[in-house]
Amino acid sequence: MGTAITPVILSGGSGTRLWPLSRTGRPKQLLNLTASDTMLQLTAQRAPRGERFGAPLIVANAAHADVIESQLAGSGVEDARIILEPAGRNTAPAIAAAALSAERDEVLLVMPSDHVIKDVSAFQTAIAAALPLVESGWLVTFGITPDAPETGYGYIKRGAELAPGVAQVDQFVEKPDRATAQAYLAEGNYSWNGGIFLFSAGAFLDALQTHAPDILAAVTKAMAAAEHQGRRIYPDAHDFAASPSQAVDYAVMEKAERVAVVPVEMGWSDVGSWDALHAISEQDGDGNAHCGEVLAIDTNGCLIRSEGPLVAAVGVKDLIVIATGDAVLILPRGSSQEVKRAVESLQKQGHITLDRPF
Repeated sequence: MGTAITPVILSGGSGTRLWPLSRTGRPKQLLNLTASDTMLQLTAQRAPRGERFGAPLIVANAAHADVIESQLAGSGVEDARIILEPAGRNTAPAIAAAALSAERDEVLLVMPSDHVIKDVSAFQTAIAAALPLVESGWLVTFGITPDAPETGYGYIKRGAELAPGVAQVDQFVEKPDRATAQAYLAEGNYSWNGGIFLFSAGAFLDALQTHAPDILAAVTKAMAAAEHQGRRIYPDAHDFAASPSQAVDYAVMEKAERVAVVPVEMGWSDVGSWDALHAISEQDGDGNAHCGEVLAIDTNGCLIRSEGPLVAAVGVKDLIVIATGDAVLILPRGSSQEVKRAVESLQKQGHITLDRPF
């Protein structure tokens, strides 16, 4: 294969778990949550253009086209192609669209746009370990080394070693209960499923043809009838919507025969909640992580973030306080998954703060 790897960055999510900062008009991958750069920019920077990586291919919501192009240009990426989905159909159709836009022998590095990887060199090393298997037709996933009995992630059970640092996937396991997750950790041959993949376009399309031919047929038609505007690609809306909505794990990875996993410790987080952001943020001596104009007196264990008004907190502990120009969220730390209750209630009201960029 020898050609440069094509980074495929999936940017279709809406990220409502981080409301009120993340909204359909400006989801979390387009926010600078963890650094001065946005999560999309940080993802693109993990696969810099050069000898190893070619121009990236972004699969995104059509509504975000302008801001994505602007952010990529801000990171010096001027030659990305962007496939703009007319509707979200989950990750299997999104990756199919990318694979159909590539040469069959092109190696694709599929990455969600809204994850944190602190140790990029460890990630690069894992990619290098996976490449020989990919060149032999394997589909490779990267398994995150677990550091807690986390019940919010799917797990990958590792089987026989195929090469140094690479194992055959024995089984993909759904999100477990706590006791099962603790057993996985004790057993030592399980990784978290982080949703990052490496494979050739041809190997993926062949697997899709075998295991989810209806997805491949619909996306093939949509891409054949796509409208091209410069570097933007607009799949046909009617044909794309005809595809079943399925995650790539379910559609392909759990069913294909030659699937390998590279376990890697790389400081990974999917920043799936305000609690997760607190955990990976720099904290003061009292366990607080603050951002924006915050006055904190006698506070402990808090995440307080303001995108506008001054937030003054006195004598409180273990709170999450998120303030934007038009909304304020207050939760006990440890309960940040409960933001979905607020979002569901606002959806019933059709409230403007779910969609309007603040």
